[in-house]
Amino acid sequence: MQNYWKKIKLLKLVELLWKESDEQHPLTTNYICEYMNGIGITCDRRVVTQDVALLNELGYEVLSVQVGKKKGYYLAEREFSVPELKILIDAVQAAGFITEKKTDELIDKIAKLGGAHKAEILKNNLVCFNTRKHSNESIYYNVDALEEALQRYKKVIFRYFDIGIEREKIYRRDGHHYVVEPVALVYNEDNYYLVAYSEKHDSTANYRVDRMDGVGVIDDDISDKALTLRGDVAQYTEQAFKMYGGEAKTVVLEFAGDLAGAVYDRFGESVNMLAAVDDKIISTVDVQLSPTFWGWIFQFGKKMRIISPDDVCEKYRAKAAEVLNSDNKAGCENMKSFNLKESIQTPDELEFAVFCIENLARKLNKDAENVYTALSESGILNGYIIPEYEVLHTQGMEYILEDILEVMKERGVEV
Repeated sequence: MQNYWKKIKLLKLVELLWKESDEQHPLTTNYICEYMNGIGITCDRRVVTQDVALLNELGYEVLSVQVGKKKGYYLAEREFSVPELKILIDAVQAAGFITEKKTDELIDKIAKLGGAHKAEILKNNLVCFNTRKHSNESIYYNVDALEEALQRYKKVIFRYFDIGIEREKIYRRDGHHYVVEPVALVYNEDNYYLVAYSEKHDSTANYRVDRMDGVGVIDDDISDKALTLRGDVAQYTEQAFKMYGGEAKTVVLEFAGDLAGAVYDRFGESVNMLAAVDDKIISTVDVQLSPTFWGWIFQFGKKMRIISPDDVCEKYRAKAAEVLNSDNKAGCENMKSFNLKESIQTPDELEFAVFCIENLARKLNKDAENVYTALSESGILNGYIIPEYEVLHTQGMEYILEDILEVMKERGVEV
């Protein structure tokens, strides 16, 4: 029984030092004794000294300092420093998929890892900069179920919804369930996505985790194709997110030296760069030949160009010619006349709206202006495509077009 209480005493001492002590707030021997006696554990100054020595032998770094004429102790080594905890707290705050309630709970837990005094400092210095938190409180349960499915290589079932004008849930497919094969969970632009493979459509799709309801694990194994995709997740997410589908290509770029930062921002700092003549830089990158990529490269004008491979160079020249010819200028004027500005908030949303209209027109073999009119008058453009930009823009082009066509069919819209 004596050994039992000795172990309990050591645990309580570690707990006390962890919660209440740091370099600026050492705990005196008298304080430790009062605390231990207060919870029914006999303790005196001599025993505290022995227990601290034993904790140091066990690997805990407990240091002693003079506090006036008394000796004080504090736990020196912690798993996280204050700057590390601050970064974690800011990351939680920035994550839009974590609700306000869950954000407060998680920040409180993270702050406590620094001890009571540091937790108070961290929480007092909190700057609430994300006002776009989502409201799905089941986000943790969704992540837990999806992670279980990923670990067990099983399929998942769920319902997927949009948010209506009254903030109500509007379920896709009339509330019917989705059954998919999970490939990975990916964090992108303040949202959490499930990358999944659909054997029925033989393609991948991305689903926002905070827009999923009733997530469950099905006792069916995922296919070999889904397993293969898991090995390419990093490359897939790098290309798919923010590039709305398109042919995957490895291209060589030549650009002005002052654009190195822009290339690193777009493709990551692992990209190799070689110095060329006239303060130019050459770099090889993997891209998807989508409107997003063309828009990105054309924004730099003469300061950037594609120099390889030949087929992509030809497409690059053709795209440049499209931008410059008079017919396209007229088309641009027509696009400007579209009443897009009512609901569009960012250039990315504008680019995406144009992307959807033009590619849908191409798929249906219809005039782009007629497609715009049908989407606008039916409310699909301003009531679905633009509000669902965050979800849709991470999908491949075929998925986006099929999704819009499905909505058009549900609403009886024809071009």
